[in-house]
Amino acid sequence: MQSYYQGVKYIQQKAYEADIIIEEVLRYRKHQKRVGTRKLFEEMRGFLSAHNFQIGRDAMFDLLSERGLLVTKRKRRGCVTTLSKHRFKKYPNIIRDFIPIAPNQLWVSDITYIHLPNSFAYLSLITDAYSRKIVGFYLSRDLTAQGPLQALKMALKSNPGISQLIHHSDRGVQYCCDAYVKILKD
Repeated sequence: MQSYYQGVKYIQQKAYEADIIIEEVLRYRKHQKRVGTRKLFEEMRGFLSAHNFQIGRDAMFDLLSERGLLVTKRKRRGCVTTLSKHRFKKYPNIIRDFIPIAPNQLWVSDITYIHLPNSFAYLSLITDAYSRKIVGFYLSRDLTAQGPLQALKMALKSNPGISQLIHHSDRGVQYCCDAYVKILKD
């Protein structure tokens, strides 16, 4: 009979500890709404040891899961600017160990998005890897190849007579399309 009452007392003690821990979690979450369980557990170590609570990280996950307090991952807010699965030829990465020692040896192309009130705008950039100077840019409303093409034309126009230039991109469809590759080859 004694072991039964000890078991009941143990269960009551663990429930009490869980309630205290949850109160502390809610206190943290009042100020940091999206703090995850791992970080929360690390920040609460002092509190847990001061109260002699024996709970591990996994048990903390289980406790927060039971109470519906796990933080779910957010969906990506931004938009995807790279479509790498396409029908065009993908050229190999030849700059893996290349370090430019002068301007106009290596240009790097990329597209970034800019939030507008109800949509996005897409900024195509060509940057000189040595000087970090933007040598070409174009802002467009869509992700067609027109943006990168216009940025490339600007870069080439402002830097005539370049030879032995390496062009690097993320191999997205805009950079591998026929029109873009033709300008690079010419």
